[in-house]
Amino acid sequence: MAEGGDELDDALGRAQAVASESFIAASGPGGQNVNKVATAVQLRLDVFALRLAPEVFARLKTLAGSRMTGGGEIVIAARRFRTQEANRADARDRLAALIRESFNRPAPRAKSRLNRVGKEARIKAKKSRGTIKAGRGKIEW
Repeated sequence: MAEGGDELDDALGRAQAVASESFIAASGPGGQNVNKVATAVQLRLDVFALRLAPEVFARLKTLAGSRMTGGGEIVIAARRFRTQEANRADARDRLAALIRESFNRPAPRAKSRLNRVGKEARIKAKKSRGTIKAGRGKIEW
């Protein structure tokens, strides 16, 4: 269940406008090209510039995890591809997916309901398990 579609579009538009990119040297395979050309992209976005609703901001913060700095910036590093353009598109797509996911409100958890018979069966199983474990003690001579 996504919240307001217009709010999502506004947030994505602001994110694309406010995000700053820097190109860094990538690691891994690629031969001479990877040593000469800065193909990896580091995308930085100030989350406060998106002006998100508090609950959306909280979900975004949780989803971003360690990618969010203490100053409220999301840092996404993309180095999967060998070209700047592909890494740039990958970083922007990942940022958009993160923002889109933060607008999805999780379904409320339904409390499980247990009837009397189910409770009694559970207690009986616990008791029998307890007696099995109680019999595992040290043997006294």
